[in-house]
Amino acid sequence: MVEPKTPILDTIDRPADLRELDRSEIQSLCAEIRQLIVATVEVNGGHLGSNLGAVELTVAIHRAFDSPKDVILWDTGHQSYVHKLLTGRRDQFSGLRTPGGLSGYPSRSESDHDWIENSHASTALSYAHGLATAFEQQGIDRRVVAVIGDGSLTGGMAFEGLNNLGHSGRNVTIVLNDNGRSYAPTVSMLSESLMRIRNNPIYMRRQARMETIAESVPWVGEVLKKSIDATKAAIRHMWEPPAFFEQLGVRYIGPYNGHDFEAVEEVLNNIKEFDGPTVVHVMTQKGRGYGPAENDTIKNMHDTSVMKPGSYTAAFSEKMVELGKKHPNLVAVTAAMPDSTGLLPFREAFPDRLYDVGIAEQHAVTMATGLAMGGLRPVVALYATFLTRAIDQVNLDVALHGQPVVFCLDRAGVTGDDGASHNGLLDMVLLSKVPNMTIFAPSSYEELETMLETAVTLDGPSAIRWPKTNAPRHQAGPVGEGMSARLVSEGTDVCLIGVGKMLAVVQEAAERLSADGISCTVWDPRVVRPLDSLMITDASKHRLVVSIEDGLRDGGVGATVRDLVAEQSPTPVVVLGVPTIHIQHDKPDAILADLRLDAPGVVTEVRKHL
Repeated sequence: MVEPKTPILDTIDRPADLRELDRSEIQSLCAEIRQLIVATVEVNGGHLGSNLGAVELTVAIHRAFDSPKDVILWDTGHQSYVHKLLTGRRDQFSGLRTPGGLSGYPSRSESDHDWIENSHASTALSYAHGLATAFEQQGIDRRVVAVIGDGSLTGGMAFEGLNNLGHSGRNVTIVLNDNGRSYAPTVSMLSESLMRIRNNPIYMRRQARMETIAESVPWVGEVLKKSIDATKAAIRHMWEPPAFFEQLGVRYIGPYNGHDFEAVEEVLNNIKEFDGPTVVHVMTQKGRGYGPAENDTIKNMHDTSVMKPGSYTAAFSEKMVELGKKHPNLVAVTAAMPDSTGLLPFREAFPDRLYDVGIAEQHAVTMATGLAMGGLRPVVALYATFLTRAIDQVNLDVALHGQPVVFCLDRAGVTGDDGASHNGLLDMVLLSKVPNMTIFAPSSYEELETMLETAVTLDGPSAIRWPKTNAPRHQAGPVGEGMSARLVSEGTDVCLIGVGKMLAVVQEAAERLSADGISCTVWDPRVVRPLDSLMITDASKHRLVVSIEDGLRDGGVGATVRDLVAEQSPTPVVVLGVPTIHIQHDKPDAILADLRLDAPGVVTEVRKHL
């Protein structure tokens, strides 16, 4: 009987093990890795296409460099699954994105091979500059490698990092993983240049031949050197990426087939002899080796989650198309996420009224200010966690100029599975400190639609924030309107105020307390800035007020409720919200329950204070 062959992946406990494999074994290993990633993501969710496209590239990087002595940084860490499998976490991979299991991004607590826990794009080059500078200053011999996608190069911070790396001359290897897509098809002139190179396989031969001809021109003396340099510069300008990088002081090499691990490994080993920063341009295919991911032009190429029918995002998507028909000056702006934020139907209906600026949230916000100044009504659709990258622009560009920009913030509050970096916990605290900002928090599908209709008519800036979870349908009584809070039920003992999705929590708590003979009033504040004075006056008449939100407790909505109630009566106010901590990945409801931000938690607080 023939013994079953041990999978090659089972023999890889550390990157050094890769250097013991021959070509055919590496090819088999790559196939095994793809099978495992597909099987795991189908069960646990996560980022599929980005990791399938980086298999051979990751293998080549780990064969060429000695991690963790050499530092490998993954920009937008959703492409790090292969890295995890090759750095001793194979046996834990089935627990990817599950409570207590592996994070969907690099994690310093998991492995010495993980240096940064970033999932916000365009940051790795700045990390790389800092690390390389620290090593050089201390005389430490360690290589620094930053893997960055073409999509991340649409972010301004990446250009700042490139500029400073070129100026400093630090020894950093930049692997440009060019697949033509970020979250959605990449937006930038540089990306268009890269696309032209992707479509021109004779680039390297032609550039080398033309430069050789330039050097053979029979000029003499100093004129010869200057003329050759000028001629070669002109040739480089014909092919924009080399010129772009080299003008910043960064050497450019490529492009290479990123799925040819031998070619990539060879060039990575060769550039160790170079001084200064070097870009190695590799071309990869997102979703490589898995048909559904290869053929899906957007969503399966990034994340396996989709916009679900009945979600808050679906309500926003539906209403945007409706309002677009009513208001010809309504436009939408997003930062490389037209799909995830629900704007694809709007783009189909109004192709000239959606502006995708790439991974550039700061630019998106200030551009929207200009759109508003020019007479349009811009709606900026972002994840709540990404808005915080542009809070200065919200404050000093939009609000200082009093422009009617509407911020629609998806994935607000506790989002869960994607970990600490994706929870949208800061938006209410930060936006509530922006002068003249109106903030809406919908509690149902219909409330979001009503709020969006109101927001696009306001004279100043506004924000609507909603969670990743499904939106309840409005059950009883009229939907709220305008800037008013909505009285859900009346009682005499306790006033419960539930912000956004937390309305469902206080409604359940009110039912439990009623069974104990405690009469509760329930308010849906709807507009959390400014708070409805009628709601505050009513709350002040109760024995106890409890406010609950799925944002940070310190400086949040509840703190304002407490201050306003204190102006009218000595009624105690209990403020419930998320503590100021980084929350690790888990299901949103499980996280809220652990934080006592659920119905039993509210009931406990009421009983304790009464």
